Amino acid sequence: MVGNLPDSKVKFGSMGKPLFLYDVVIADDNTHILPDNEEGNICVKMDTGKPNGIFKDYFDDPQKRLSVFKNNLYYTGDKAYRDEEGYIWFVGRDDDVIKSSDYRVGPFEVESILLEHEGVQESAVVGSPHAIKGYEVKAFIVLNNEYVPNQELATDLFNYARKNLAPYKMPRIIEFVTELPKTISGKIRRVELRANEAQNKAKGIKSEYEFLYTK
Repeated sequence: MVGNLPDSKVKFGSMGKPLFLYDVVIADDNTHILPDNEEGNICVKMDTGKPNGIFKDYFDDPQKRLSVFKNNLYYTGDKAYRDEEGYIWFVGRDDDVIKSSDYRVGPFEVESILLEHEGVQESAVVGSPHAIKGYEVKAFIVLNNEYVPNQELATDLFNYARKNLAPYKMPRIIEFVTELPKTISGKIRRVELRANEAQNKAKGIKSEYEFLYTK
């Protein structure tokens, strides 16, 4: 529904612009369309009179339909914002957004910054339960072959994230792992990482390759 057509201007990091079949807007949870540069839900207007191929119902689940079709808007389940030129900037799946203190942190942006570091092969960011904040931002990182997990490298990654992200978005915990759980199609299963992290926190289990931001 959103992309870059041939010969169109590309803004690296953005999803592009809505394609011609879709009237895509950013709306809050109460169906109010938001102004530019304000984060909200990616929605599609359903009352434009244009065919768009979007399904109309959930089989035998009327409550689910009511939760995604509201006031002639289809809620995709993705969070993003729209800039002044109409480009859409992805924040993350609604279920993946981390609520830390009064902030909402999209894992996609944090993961993208970590992947810029030469030592990082893969990254996945989830919320780690915290007694006061609700959740802290935690990054699971798979390193490139020539790098060894240790405090020095973790500190370097913390500093890199601090330099390139707003303070509330940077990871406060880094855990080095050898692989990340994925679906058959290769998508990272953040839901599995979240569940394991919550379970380990509840049991007081900590990996020897887990490092905390101390500044």
